[in-house]
Amino acid sequence: MNKALVLVIPVVFLLANLANASYTLQNTNTTLTLDQHGGALVRELFTVYVSNDSVSQYSTYRIALNFTLSQWQALIGPGLEQHILNPNTGSSGFNLLPGPLQGGIANQSGGIATILLTYYVTNVTTINQTAPRLFTYTFNDDVFNFEHTPTGQVLPTHTQLNVILPQSTSKIITLFPLPDLPTVGSTQDYRNVSEFTWNSGEPLSRFTLVFEVRQSLEAEVISFFTSAYDDLGALSYVIIAAAIAGFVYYTYYKSVSHEKEDVEMQKRGRRSKR
Repeated sequence: MNKALVLVIPVVFLLANLANASYTLQNTNTTLTLDQHGGALVRELFTVYVSNDSVSQYSTYRIALNFTLSQWQALIGPGLEQHILNPNTGSSGFNLLPGPLQGGIANQSGGIATILLTYYVTNVTTINQTAPRLFTYTFNDDVFNFEHTPTGQVLPTHTQLNVILPQSTSKIITLFPLPDLPTVGSTQDYRNVSEFTWNSGEPLSRFTLVFEVRQSLEAEVISFFTSAYDDLGALSYVIIAAAIAGFVYYTYYKSVSHEKEDVEMQKRGRRSKR
């Protein structure tokens, strides 16, 4: 009987601590950095209020390091989730980094912590080549995983969405809804703008982002050789080497031929003088 009490008492204390534990998700900041391959590096920063009764529990979870997102969701709440997901391919390179508690020890009212999620999502944009070295990118809004309403998805309260375009973006074709930052009046049709921000309450059901990327000549050459290697493997190196060797031989042959022609012309010139 005493042994049973010894086993039950710690469980009772654990359940009491969980019941008193309190976490409040205060702010979510989601940033997509789009690349020229159609994917995006996603960085999500969650600001969480941790009550005084939860300080010890949060510190224990943070030290563990091997807790999964599901385990953290059970602790913090369902708002702690990946907001960008490809329904077909999911994500890769996932990292969850819980930050230190600010004010959790000295301040009896609890403290503030930040939890960082980073991961990579493919097929965030669809790419179409419309001209030599000119590509049109269309954002795929199926990757959004924000608040669902009868009229479609919206950005929840205290949520910010940031989208960073590839550096070589040359033109914004379509953008809806208009971003909160930068304001439309502060730019000339968003020329030379590479980052846009939408705040809480913005509708995402008809989110549209279409932009053009003009590829440099150097990037086009690199892309050609990369594509050739992907298609032919090591054989592509043999073909390229043969092409270079053929070009060198052709150049040398033409050079020797011109030299012979010059010598012949000089000989004829001398004979005519005689």
